Amino acid sequence: MLTNDSQTPLPISGSIVAYENSPAQISLAIRSFISGAPSLAITVIDNSPTDSLRGVVAQAGAEYHFNGRNVGFGAGHNIAIEKYSGVSEYHLILNPDVSFGPEMLQALYQFMHRNSDVGLVMPRVLYPGGDEQGLCKLLPTPSDLLIRRFGGLLGRSIFRGQMDRYLLRGIDLTTPRVVPSLSGCCMLVRTILFQKVGLFDERYFLYMEDVDLCRRIGEVSKTVYFPDVTVYHEYQKGSYHNWLLTRHHIKSAWKYFGKWGWFMDKTRDELNQRALLSAFRSSHERSLEQGDAHHLLSDRLRK
Repeated sequence: MLTNDSQTPLPISGSIVAYENSPAQISLAIRSFISGAPSLAITVIDNSPTDSLRGVVAQAGAEYHFNGRNVGFGAGHNIAIEKYSGVSEYHLILNPDVSFGPEMLQALYQFMHRNSDVGLVMPRVLYPGGDEQGLCKLLPTPSDLLIRRFGGLLGRSIFRGQMDRYLLRGIDLTTPRVVPSLSGCCMLVRTILFQKVGLFDERYFLYMEDVDLCRRIGEVSKTVYFPDVTVYHEYQKGSYHNWLLTRHHIKSAWKYFGKWGWFMDKTRDELNQRALLSAFRSSHERSLEQGDAHHLLSDRLRK
């Protein structure tokens, strides 16, 4: 699959980390990616205990790498990222339960190509039924995660203002927007930035590795939510229903705050404030434009 005899780099490479996913699900994710353009290349990193997905992956048109053990989400993607380093301009991190139309990758590619200051972009993410998943967030504080995960309806009600801020509920997300924390279910990254900021931190087995990567990229480039195109994600919120996954989430959060700071975190505050100020300025400018248009219309009607 990966053939690049010319000096022209592949526009987009991609990777999917699988673990006992259904053949139909994997096939759909691969076909969604390849539908973007025939020159794209994607590798499935299989963390499953058996290689039963090998034939399905090959038939769908992707490369296959079998680990023989579960090395984790970030470590799995790193295998493919290193493979495509210096070969592709952009790399798509893709979950096996995500699907989309051919216009999605083309739109993200064009957006990144036009905006050299953007290092990572995530499209709009919906549930299969069409509901919004709400994956745009600020970089978290320990209390943000604690309240959201364990606060229940009462806790989230008491701390509604904090949750609204953390989940960017007061921000207009109908246009492209700088967002400090985006989901690793579907994100397009400039491949060269992996050389600059590093790959996924493999200390996170599952959860928080995407937050950590967004943070590091956000320090040198923009991380942007791009709602003009949509993907569908069969998001299960596994850590809300499975105690083992909850343990992974807690351990990853502990590692994250141990790495970056539990309470004093200047970089987190700066990146979050930058995103909020950018959103405020954009909203203010839009209000002024609407006001100018209203006055112009009023003047014309009076004439």
